[in-house]
Amino acid sequence: TAGLEQKAISQIKTIRGIKDVYITFGGWDAIIIAEADTMDKLSNLILREIRSTHGVQSTETLVTTNY
Repeated sequence: TAGLEQKAISQIKTIRGIKDVYITFGGWDAIIIAEADTMDKLSNLILREIRSTHGVQSTETLVTTNY
């Protein structure tokens, strides 16, 4: 549906823990930068918030760390 991606991205931007959203071209529609205090909180953010957003078909999560 035309505009569905933009609606999903607008909704995702309002989720607590989302720091940045970048629109992309290619295999993914967006790259989302999220932060959480623990892996459990990050998992909940992805599973309960992002994946439940209408228009989100799949996600791929890459975890980074400071060293």
